[in-house]
Amino acid sequence: MSSFRDLIAYKKAFALSMEIYWETKRFLKEETYSLIDQIRRSSRSVCSSLAEAYKKRRYPNHFISKLTDADMENGETQSWLDVSLACNYIEKDQFDRFNQQSEEVTRLLIYMINNPDKFK
Repeated sequence: MSSFRDLIAYKKAFALSMEIYWETKRFLKEETYSLIDQIRRSSRSVCSSLAEAYKKRRYPNHFISKLTDADMENGETQSWLDVSLACNYIEKDQFDRFNQQSEEVTRLLIYMINNPDKFK
């Protein structure tokens, strides 16, 4: 593996962040500086934290710390998905799909956190 872009977790988190980006283009404009900005920022932060973690992989404590940041941002994204569903900005099937993708990212992050030596 030569790049953070090769990580399955990164690929899946990036794909989810892009899907969220395109979906939020349909949200009400009044949500631009609250919900839209927040869900886009948190979903993108999963990716950037993974990239930072990969660059720090030689130092297990730093690696794990950045991975837990990614997991935290992923949790925040899930919270914003809850809000999006409750406000009827997304349909239940779309929510379920996004949430399932996010849970898969969580599982991959937890694996990485629990197995830092496999990523040196």
